[in-house]
Amino acid sequence: MRTCRRALTVLALTLPLVAMGAVPVVDDNSGSASSSYPPAGYGTSGAYAGGGVTAPASAQGQLFMQLQQMQDEIARLRGVVEVQQNDIQRMKQEALERYQELDQRIGSGTAPAAPANNSQPAGGDINAGGTPAAPAAQAPAASAEPADPAKEKLYYDAAFDLIKAKDFDKASQAFNAFLRKYPNSQYAGNAQYWLGEVNLAKGDLQGAGQAFAKVSQLYPKHQKVPDSLYKLADVERRLGHTDKVKGILQQVVAQYPGTSAAQLAQRDLQRL
Repeated sequence: MRTCRRALTVLALTLPLVAMGAVPVVDDNSGSASSSYPPAGYGTSGAYAGGGVTAPASAQGQLFMQLQQMQDEIARLRGVVEVQQNDIQRMKQEALERYQELDQRIGSGTAPAAPANNSQPAGGDINAGGTPAAPAAQAPAASAEPADPAKEKLYYDAAFDLIKAKDFDKASQAFNAFLRKYPNSQYAGNAQYWLGEVNLAKGDLQGAGQAFAKVSQLYPKHQKVPDSLYKLADVERRLGHTDKVKGILQQVVAQYPGTSAAQLAQRDLQRL
């Protein structure tokens, strides 16, 4: 009996130990994929890891990309503005140089005085200093308006005063009107030349070139021909017609030696 009681006691003590050994132990620090944290696919809006589906960019990422694109566009626009500002500054400088040059020419050549008599040929002209010029070889068509030197001088002086006032638009209109009304006037050669200067000051290169060219075409013996040809070469240079510039400058040097225009033309030829 005593032996049986001892055996039962040993059995009662060992049963709990056997039961504990049968329970599986889970290691929370296991590195297996099944127990990783956070679970695969977390925060991917339903996309499965390794399933080939790319997670959409976050709102912050989209804003960042848009901001970067805007900064790039602003940098490009700044570059465009800088180029335009440089072009505007260059045009202003050229216009200022034209105005200054015109002021110098106005200062050195005032409107001519009326002749003492009417014996001068109708095709003749006088320069800005009042010196009579030779008659034009190819005078323009006669005007219906009869010759009236006193009236012609009033018209011419009024147009010239508009240059002094730097009202170039009205000056251009006034000289054009004068040439239509008095194409054979003794002031016509001067008017034709100053029309070119006015158009050049306005930046009308086409109009300036046509006006300067007509001085030598309509009044080939006029004292303004060398200056008008030199200015024509300058207009052609501004227009980019470099092939014409050299020929015109050579013509000035060859046909009008000793003039200030020839000296300037010789200088420009050396720079070409």
